[in-house]
Amino acid sequence: MAATVGPSGWWQRWRRRLSARDGSKMLLLLLLLGSGQGPRQVGAGQTFEYLKREHSLSKPYQGVGTGSSSLWNLMGNAMVMTQYIRLTPDMQSKQGALWNRVPCFLRDWELQVHFKIHGQGKKNLHGDGLAIWYTKDRMQPGPVFGNMDKFVGLGVFIDTYPNEEKQQEAQKRRYSPGVQRVFPYISAMVNNGSLSYDHERDGRPTELGGCTAIVRNLHYDTFLVIRYVKRHLTIMIDIDGKHEWRDCIEVPGVRLPRGYYFGTSSITGDLSDNHDVISLKLFELTVERNPEEEKLHRDVFLPSVDNMKLPEMTAPLPPLSGLALFLIVFFSLVFSVFAIVIGIILYNKWQEQSRKRFY
Repeated sequence: MAATVGPSGWWQRWRRRLSARDGSKMLLLLLLLGSGQGPRQVGAGQTFEYLKREHSLSKPYQGVGTGSSSLWNLMGNAMVMTQYIRLTPDMQSKQGALWNRVPCFLRDWELQVHFKIHGQGKKNLHGDGLAIWYTKDRMQPGPVFGNMDKFVGLGVFIDTYPNEEKQQEAQKRRYSPGVQRVFPYISAMVNNGSLSYDHERDGRPTELGGCTAIVRNLHYDTFLVIRYVKRHLTIMIDIDGKHEWRDCIEVPGVRLPRGYYFGTSSITGDLSDNHDVISLKLFELTVERNPEEEKLHRDVFLPSVDNMKLPEMTAPLPPLSGLALFLIVFFSLVFSVFAIVIGIILYNKWQEQSRKRFY
């Protein structure tokens, strides 16, 4: 991910050589270049990013609504405000979501999320957090941060309430120092539809990795970025007000199909918070691949993670046609009649043999 960089050394030396007339021309040129949405080089090597407007959302939030013509759809208690989209208000038992209507067929991408979580609740009296999704199904309400359980795709969770820790405290048990997590906590999960998110344990059994992220009630902007390049999943955060990315999760060998949907959702229960999304910006990343990488990075049809065994999904049987159903019933009846006839014949023979032995 490329951070904002100030003028480089060559530009400083060049600027000192410019006259006032040339300087004004150069300023105009820079303004023209900076106002466009052309490719921008990021990181080392030949990697460029392109903003994809059909998968992005920012103020003034045009194209958001419930109709089929909108690029983004709201669900539940989600509301469009002037400065943000509120997924859930700071009230109990609320649920909201925001989903992109356009499936994403990009091979390598980066999603930048500008969000804010805040509320009246004091320490450990707030919840539950929000999730960012890249999944096969969209607009499916459920118990996992407002989305369906046993989803197919990727989920990134910003969890603000430690359910497992509170259960341990209620049972008067303590974590060992090696496994205790400090909340709010960010984790990631890849699912092929066979796994349930364990809410009581804060997703610990199925998480790919995670990090502590103190994101509540901050007076500066908070960001999260999800980068997927060459089967490599990287999640970074900027939550310290320093405009610097900090590593959170890095997992190689993640295989995500194309054609899934981006979305974000939130839910509150007995505890609550305001969960706001300020912007979602998706960038297409163009990276070079050698012939061997091209073979290894072919499209997949189910999400998976190398060296991590996910339970296999059993494909549902296709529904029977009318003719097939008729044939099954017909031959079942024929077989039943045949079995009854054979049974009667055998019974009569047995009776005859019994009478002969009697006489």
